Amino acid sequence: MSDTLPRPALRIGDERRDVNAAVVLRTVLDHGPVARSRVAALTGLSASAVSRQVVDLVRLGLLCERPELTGGGAGSVGRPQQPVDIDTDRLAVAGLHIGVPYTTFALLDLRGNVLYRQELSNRGRTGHAVLKPLLERLPRLLASVPGGRRVLAIGAVTGGTVDPEHGVTVRHDPLGWRDMPLGELLSRAGGLPVQVDNHARALTQAELLFGHPAARRSMVQLFVGHVVDAALAVAGVVHRGPAAATGDVAHLPVPGSDALCHCGRLGCLAAAASDTTLFEAAAAAGVTEKPDRAELTAAVRAGDPRADRLVRRRSEVIGRALALLADVVNPDLVVLTETFSLLDPAYLDVVRAEFARHSHLRRDASLVIAQRRGPDALAVAAGAAVLGELYARPLQATAAAARTPPTGRGLLR
Repeated sequence: MSDTLPRPALRIGDERRDVNAAVVLRTVLDHGPVARSRVAALTGLSASAVSRQVVDLVRLGLLCERPELTGGGAGSVGRPQQPVDIDTDRLAVAGLHIGVPYTTFALLDLRGNVLYRQELSNRGRTGHAVLKPLLERLPRLLASVPGGRRVLAIGAVTGGTVDPEHGVTVRHDPLGWRDMPLGELLSRAGGLPVQVDNHARALTQAELLFGHPAARRSMVQLFVGHVVDAALAVAGVVHRGPAAATGDVAHLPVPGSDALCHCGRLGCLAAAASDTTLFEAAAAAGVTEKPDRAELTAAVRAGDPRADRLVRRRSEVIGRALALLADVVNPDLVVLTETFSLLDPAYLDVVRAEFARHSHLRRDASLVIAQRRGPDALAVAAGAAVLGELYARPLQATAAAARTPPTGRGLLR
């Protein structure tokens, strides 16, 4: 069984059909509910071509007709004026974000809305031990999809260097992974196609699909957690460089930092800004009893000035790193995924102030935004690894899912 979403061989003319289907589907995602005639005007496709695509996409469960929005019954207006929308009732995708402290499992509809979400503690495990309980529980988790939806595929994202083509996590230092065949293992356990990617790239894909319109021109995404990753998209395409790496910001030097990085050097961004360093500093200062996200979050919410200073200090480091990235790339949008800038906008203001102070381009700091999915951000990103493929090649992606035999209750019909 393939460890990533397979690309079936298409007959002559099917590639063009898939391209047109993708154009129609993406237009409905952006503008739906929307009439077929409006889709034709927005895309430049003929009315007949749009109608053919809509028929196929409705049959596949990707679109649905919305005659009730015309103000009358199903026969009150001609089909060109009858609205269609993304079907959020018949299909779903699964998303797995495998992090250091826990793994997030979620089921999403085709608009990226979270239908079901569960966190599984990794209990300090590394190597294959991280995956063993997840693989055992995966069929039951997939069976939790509400409303009788059919699960098309699994998106699995994690930090470090990830090769989406082969479904392999090439390197994830905190988890102790080298050449982990993540896609193959998950596909065998869940009986579904799997799309694997780096979580920063997946967060970028989610922003392109469901986020700020400026993202489709150009954007930089910075993820700050137990690992620090960045990704870049230009003209609506997420960049993936040679050897499956987008680029590595983890080892950018942070002046004045003496945090020890796993690479053996002092003051790398991965160490200076990471959750690991922040939580350990909080415990060492007596702010928390142990290095723990929940305890530090509670201290910040309670107004502990020591917790506030620690988080502000990290926000300044992040702001300087973003200024450097923005000066190099000059994007239309910079998106930050980080716990405390979501918890309190005051910390995002610190990031923006430091960004404005250090950017040589002197860009308006309002181009720096926090991702807007809150605690669901990584779950949505994991699903976006599949949804990006679905919206780019809807006919191929649904055909691949249909040919994958179910394991247990992984596919609900």
